[in-house]
Amino acid sequence: MDGNRRWAKEHNLQTLEGHKKGADTFIEIAKAVRDRNIPHAVFFAFSTENWDRPEAEVAYLMELFQTALADAQEKLNADAQRKVRLRIVGRREDFSTEIQARIAALEAKSAELSGAHTTLWIALSYGGRAEIIAGVNRAIAAGEPVTEETFNQYVWTAQMPEPDMIIRTSGEKRLSNFMTWKSVYSELFFTDTRWPAFTIAELDTMMSEYQERARRHGK
Repeated sequence: MDGNRRWAKEHNLQTLEGHKKGADTFIEIAKAVRDRNIPHAVFFAFSTENWDRPEAEVAYLMELFQTALADAQEKLNADAQRKVRLRIVGRREDFSTEIQARIAALEAKSAELSGAHTTLWIALSYGGRAEIIAGVNRAIAAGEPVTEETFNQYVWTAQMPEPDMIIRTSGEKRLSNFMTWKSVYSELFFTDTRWPAFTIAELDTMMSEYQERARRHGK
């Protein structure tokens, strides 16, 4: 979800306003994912490298994550017929004990939902390389030889399917350490649209294009 800061600058707003608008866009796109019966979607919200941003910006994002996640759980589950589970993936120990406790409570509440149509994965303090390293260390600790198939059980995203398509907003044409292990056969989509301005219509256009692509997985 790239482009919050650039969107704010283009609209003569403070950086924090861009992040706030980006959080609103997340809710709208998440609702669209739910309403289209997409079983899984992952949103890259905060990378392992983002900790190097200005202290005030990081502090604001920590507060925003807590309110936005609680807001998401309430709004996305307002429809009794369409339930959404929230999962957090990333290096949780990087966060304060308070935020870790809130994440655990959020996931516990989500796990209680019956008949959920969609699971939304929020990548926080996530990095593709960090995920692989963590997986390697878990595999070493297990003391068993691994294959490509068995290694998947050791990564943070073990229960997440491989992404069929990946959308990168704001004009950058790279994955920037996202889903390094699981993106090898994902269909890639890039748009110049800043994340706060990303719309459901643009999502639908990309999904229609995805349906036209031939996926051979190297065969």
